[in-house]
Amino acid sequence: MASFSLHEPVEQFLDRIASAKPEPAGGSVAAVAVAMAAGLVAMAARLAHEWPQAGEVVERAEALRSMMATLALADADAYAKVVDALRLPPASPSRAAEVSQALSAAADVPLAVAEAAAEIAVLAALVAQEGNDRLRGDALVAAELAGAGARGAAELVAINLAGLDDPRVRRAQDLAAATRPR
Repeated sequence: MASFSLHEPVEQFLDRIASAKPEPAGGSVAAVAVAMAAGLVAMAARLAHEWPQAGEVVERAEALRSMMATLALADADAYAKVVDALRLPPASPSRAAEVSQALSAAADVPLAVAEAAAEIAVLAALVAQEGNDRLRGDALVAAELAGAGARGAAELVAINLAGLDDPRVRRAQDLAAATRPR
């Protein structure tokens, strides 16, 4: 179970990230960045009173924001399972398989973060184009945060699956590339 809560004050969460403890780490931080991007999209869409699609965008952004909060905690749990597998005695006959299985499972969380980030980046671009002009900057910040989260998550997928010919690596890389402005 994650040793942090997303209900704690921001300063305390930032202190936990900077601590000598191994989590929350990159995957959780990527998920929180994408959650913040989703929050900005939802806020900017809520304030686009003249835009007919605003309600749909708010609903989807809120669903993705909630999912990212769950994934931030899930990433910490997945990482803990990797650490547990790595702590098995090197001579243990099951160690290699357990480490491999834990790393494979740990790749699923950042892949889901990259998938959500790519969707948030699209929604952010839509809000920037169609929403309230005064909130265009907020939508653009959301797009950048989503892109950063996607790129970080894609790197984590590649690291967790290093040396394997796994299609999740390419999928994560493609999702991250899709968040780059054209």
